[in-house]
Amino acid sequence: MSQDSAADRVASLRREIERHNQLYYIEARSEITDQAFDRLMHELQELEKAHPELASPDSPTQRVGGQPLDEFRTVTHARPMMSIDNTYSREELLAWDQRVRKGLQQAGLLGTAPEGGLFDATGLEAIKYIVEPKVDGVSANLRYEAGRLVLGATRGDGKQGDDITANLRTIRGIPLKLQAPPAGPGKSRWREFPGVLEVRGEVYMTNQQFDRINEARAQAGEEAFANPRNSTAGTLKLLDSRIVARRHLRFIAHGLGECPPEFFATRSESFEAIQAWGIPVNPARQVCKGIDEVWHFIRDFENKRATLDYNVDGVVVKVDRLDWSQTLGATSKSPRWCIAYKYAAEQAQTGLLGITWQVGKLGTVTPVAELEPALLAGTTVKRASLHNIDQIRRLDVRVGDTVTIEKAGEIIPQVVAVASAAARRTAAVEPPAKCPSCGGPVTRAPEEAALRCTNPECPAQIRERLIWFAARGQMDIEGLGEKSVNQLADAGLLQSFGDIYRLKDHRTRLLELERMGAKKVDNLLEGIDASKKRGLARVLAGLGIRHVGGRAAQTLAARFRDIQALQAATPEELQDFQVEGKPSGIGPEIAASVHAFFASAAGRHVVQDLRAAGLDLTAPKAPQRAAGSPASQWSGRTVVITGTLESFERQELKDKLEALGAKVTDSVSKKTNVLIVGAAPGSKLDKAQSLGVEIWDEKRLLNELS
Repeated sequence: MSQDSAADRVASLRREIERHNQLYYIEARSEITDQAFDRLMHELQELEKAHPELASPDSPTQRVGGQPLDEFRTVTHARPMMSIDNTYSREELLAWDQRVRKGLQQAGLLGTAPEGGLFDATGLEAIKYIVEPKVDGVSANLRYEAGRLVLGATRGDGKQGDDITANLRTIRGIPLKLQAPPAGPGKSRWREFPGVLEVRGEVYMTNQQFDRINEARAQAGEEAFANPRNSTAGTLKLLDSRIVARRHLRFIAHGLGECPPEFFATRSESFEAIQAWGIPVNPARQVCKGIDEVWHFIRDFENKRATLDYNVDGVVVKVDRLDWSQTLGATSKSPRWCIAYKYAAEQAQTGLLGITWQVGKLGTVTPVAELEPALLAGTTVKRASLHNIDQIRRLDVRVGDTVTIEKAGEIIPQVVAVASAAARRTAAVEPPAKCPSCGGPVTRAPEEAALRCTNPECPAQIRERLIWFAARGQMDIEGLGEKSVNQLADAGLLQSFGDIYRLKDHRTRLLELERMGAKKVDNLLEGIDASKKRGLARVLAGLGIRHVGGRAAQTLAARFRDIQALQAATPEELQDFQVEGKPSGIGPEIAASVHAFFASAAGRHVVQDLRAAGLDLTAPKAPQRAAGSPASQWSGRTVVITGTLESFERQELKDKLEALGAKVTDSVSKKTNVLIVGAAPGSKLDKAQSLGVEIWDEKRLLNELS
């Protein structure tokens, strides 16, 4: 094929692919099968490969990037992405409408009863509001310049967010280049778009796609995601856009960021234009004449939202006229021209079959309602939280009652009331006197609502602690998630921390387990072996000692340096020290908890087991210096790390430098003293160069540490 012919065919394929994307994501219809679409994409990829001179950054083939990012850079929004105030009743909605009226009347923009005006039930002039479903997703901002997508960012703190352009480019419903609509009645007015256009909306995952992902994760022995929103948020944080592309996220626009003020008079106009240019908007949106029509929409849509394939938790109401919105302005947190009506949490009534008590990693014993299966917020619920014995007594809930359940935040099912008591009620529920897992004693501190099992070797606690120990942020053992821990524990292979490191002796047995192929087993064993080098701070954080989190673990590791010194410390010694001239933050409660753990037979056994397994139970040693010599060059210095290092893992180096007295932060600023740069550095390098920060490569770092 000649170059001219190839260029024509490439242009034709790109138009055809984007047309089909628009049909599918904008008009919710399709003219071809997925297989036919894939063939078009494959042909375009092959042509671009054969004719690299025809490559274009806005080609449909360029949605997925190459190598994963090192980090997301921080960007400042041209206009703040503010949060929206919520309302939960008709009365609150009417009060907001009155505030809007008052603000416009004070500005001389709205009369009380002008001739020929529109009126609501109160006899006052009706304001046009645009209403749309509140999609339960993750907010994002798309920035187009000259019609091309140049930036996609998270909301962040409203003023600054993360640059996730690479991830948003993978969403097929987001055009990489705005498409001018064909000439025709009602469309020709939008054949030009502004030089700068920011479109704001929600990234979300359909329920069907969420179910597919969780099914695949279950087959792989991985922990399921909690809900579509959390799955979407986690996906957008991934640094590898290739994984993001496989999650098939979607985007729906709900407003504008930066845009020339003269371009649109109303929000309804902006939605028409955005849709005409190829960006999805919600087809359920509606312009309402007055708050009465708004309320009718809200009540009508409440029944319809259950039929959608994505989660909606309310309706957003906005003043349609943009100039009026500008007049109304905003508070320090939220615009005055819009409000979100949130639907009450969906409830269901079902029978209470029983109450079981489950044990967490810190020994907390909590009641769980065992229910007759009930459909709630799109899922079948068989169990729900009862929180604690005090809640059971407040509700006077008993086995056999019909109870009302709802999802807290539409995530966690909980019992909220007794709908009807059983004809012959059972005895009142009493808390267990013994742990339901190990049979050990259960206690309750006077100031706490929770019951606790005090046996550190309780099997249920151990499983939860093993899951915590292996998780990212602690020992970071790839492949040892909740399902894997439970599977290995059920097989009798995992009953203690030390058992994790003895799994290498049971490779044949591992291969016999369901969904445990040779590659998965080898990866698991490699991850376990790598975790031995994490160091004392990570081990302490992973042991599940009450009140000891990551920061306390780092402080204790830096002070005592090795596990033996920590075991030998008295409660007074555990809290009576300073870090860089300031109190350590280790108070009596933490000190008592740490001392009790290491003084117990179970704690001593854990240490012995981990030492025998070959774990590094020390912290990086501070360099020795003679009396009167200057302090470590690292003391008090602020250090940032970027890129991939050959000699260190990121957390390992962070722990080492902090033990030497440095403060390791995540972002470069004027206060940064040194930027340590590995392979493939991110935007931190550019910022450090612009600020004149001292930059070290890995060779310089090793020399300074020697």
